[in-house]
Amino acid sequence: MYRIGIDVGGTNTDAVIIDENLNLIHGVKMPTSEDIQTGIEQALHRVVKEAGIDPAKITHAMLGTTQCTNAIVERKKLAKVGVLRLGYPATASVLPYTAWPEDMTETLGGEYALAHGGYEYDGQPLTELKEQEIKEILMGWKGKIESLAIVGVFSSLKNDQEFQVAKWAEEILGEDIPVSCSSTIGSVGLIERENATILNAALNKVMVTVSNGFEQALANEGIYEAAVYLCQNDGTLMSIDYARKFPILTIACGPTNSIRGASYLAKLKNAIVLDVGGTTSDLGVLADGFPRESSLAVDVGGIRTNFRMPDIISIGLGGGSIVREKDGQITVGPDSVGYRITTEAKVFGGSVTTATDIAVRLGKADVGDASLVEDIPLVFAEEAYQKIKTMTEDAIDKMKTSSGDVELVLVGGGGIIIPTELKGVSAIYWDEHGGVANAIGASIAQISGQYEQIYIYSRLSREDSLQDAQEKASQQAVLAGAVETTIELVEIEETPLAYHPENATRLRIKVVGKMDE
Repeated sequence: MYRIGIDVGGTNTDAVIIDENLNLIHGVKMPTSEDIQTGIEQALHRVVKEAGIDPAKITHAMLGTTQCTNAIVERKKLAKVGVLRLGYPATASVLPYTAWPEDMTETLGGEYALAHGGYEYDGQPLTELKEQEIKEILMGWKGKIESLAIVGVFSSLKNDQEFQVAKWAEEILGEDIPVSCSSTIGSVGLIERENATILNAALNKVMVTVSNGFEQALANEGIYEAAVYLCQNDGTLMSIDYARKFPILTIACGPTNSIRGASYLAKLKNAIVLDVGGTTSDLGVLADGFPRESSLAVDVGGIRTNFRMPDIISIGLGGGSIVREKDGQITVGPDSVGYRITTEAKVFGGSVTTATDIAVRLGKADVGDASLVEDIPLVFAEEAYQKIKTMTEDAIDKMKTSSGDVELVLVGGGGIIIPTELKGVSAIYWDEHGGVANAIGASIAQISGQYEQIYIYSRLSREDSLQDAQEKASQQAVLAGAVETTIELVEIEETPLAYHPENATRLRIKVVGKMDE
């Protein structure tokens, strides 16, 4: 029995096949196509053919894709969203879509309404829900919106109002209009949580296209019985049905796949991971085998959100980064030849000097035709290589939480440009399969569930609060496709709310479980 893992990057689409013992059987790297789908189909076909395995023996298929991220950045293929905020009149001074890029608001239609409802920070109702008011708003949106975002004030403390409105929405708008409730998506902080919920609602159409396309690509290859999963941005998986409800969780799943793949290849649970692509390098942190999450609000396509995101730094350094001299200064990137490196880089017969050309000129890498870069002055090459070294060291320094040296796992197809000795690094791990670490990470991942809520320990004891949160996190994991008997607790985060008089604490629980074999 085999698993297939596919990861779509900006430059390449990687695919791997591993067996039931998690041994890597074969991996391929294909250029990412402009329409994404073609590249996935080509990588899938090639890896199955070259591995020489029976498609009927593939039991699981996992996809990590950038399509949701691209849709937000490019403002394409997004659904028209209705935003219903429960919190009138207290929240009327800052309206939905405040501080959003104007073109994004226009793309989503800009429909919003404020209704009575919401809670105070101590769980008391801000105002009562008014059924007639909400139903009139929903009736007015019939035929105008393709997706609905429901956002209640302090719904992270109490979310029954959001779920009640979701029921009314299903009655009025029908089951075909997907509903996103903010309490299931974001954290404390009304505006950021609202923004994340709007984006989740907007991505519904994209995810339906992606998931249907992946299932069709598998069918075309003769893979009919495989369980299909999509990668989340915490280094775990979710079922295809769960992904259709929470498409926003796929954003930034590429770097986390690489981090998980790096852990597998280097057999490390704590390290910094440097994933070097054709255009950019992503740095993340392995903490107990999982990617470290960001504790800050994160901008997605110019929109401030607070749903969970990996703690990633991206720098404009990759194998295809263009190297040039300007005003006596040598620069590397941030522009890149990207997936055109095999035709435009000098070492491959092109005319553009790239970071890969520099590595080959100095004898640090062996790709292409080294004789084609002999005209690059040695002094120029050495200065450029020093620039690459400095950029890498500075980025690693930003990810460290202490002054001591760290272990570094190097993955990604562009890893050949990185110097083997770096300041602040005690050891560098490199594996021959590092170029497809992201697809490996996709194929070995477990399924996670996460739950976050504000608990008031003076009303419900800490032990009971922890048990309640763990049960709800486990329910999320089961919905995402985990086998209930395999679920285990991996992370507890408690943040006391100093302004609350009754010992309130924001509690976040994460569990992981195995997929059904």
